[in-house]
Formats: sequence, C-alpha cells, structure tokens
Amino acid sequence: MQVLITDGIDRTAVEMLRKAHQVAVRELDPKALLAAIPDYEALIVRSRTKVTKDVLSRGARLKVVGRAGVGVDNIDVDEATKRKIVVVNAPTASTVSVAELAIGHMISLLRHLPEADRT
Repeated sequence: MQVLITDGIDRTAVEMLRKAHQVAVRELDPKALLAAIPDYEALIVRSRTKVTKDVLSRGARLKVVGRAGVGVDNIDVDEATKRKIVVVNAPTASTVSVAELAIGHMISLLRHLPEADRT
C-alpha cells in the first residue's frame, strides 16, 4: 500500500509501517497535497494537515485516512464516509499526558505556586 504521512509522527511508527508498505513522509502545503494525493491509498495526518473535500475527491485511490491523535476535526469525515474512505484516529493517544498535566496542576494549586510566582 502507498502511504503518505504529511505531519511528524514517531519514527518508530514510520519504521513499522515501512516493513509492510511503501511510505512517503512529506510536509506538504494544501496545494502540494492536492497534487500528491492521487498517488496514495492511505494518508496519515496530525492536526496541521486539513483533509478537505477537495483532498478526498482528488484521492481516488484513498482507502483510509488515519489521524495520529485524538480528534478528527481537521478531516471531512462526512465526505470520507460518502466516498467509502475509512477514517481512524487514536482516541487514547494523550491520556497519560493529560493525566500528568492534571496532577501537576493540582500539586501547583496545593502548593500555591501561581500565587508564589506573582510575588
């Protein structure tokens, strides 16, 4: 499968994909993405790349769009569904980071760090 990755993802993930697929990692502006997408069957993005109706319509070979992260607000899911393109994401990707941040904020408040920082 021809896979295009347009936003930075973990090197280990790229290496795993390369074991079974032909993978291109390219940061593309919207115009360049429109030109490149016809060559690929899979697209992996993070939040920077917008997967619009135009991108999906140009991606005649696209079978799947993967969001390496939680939300899919940068992907036109309705259009992908109409075109029978599967959209997947990683809903628990930041669970640990969010928990760590919440605990850090609680400790900060408990120790009155914001107040101490202002003095």
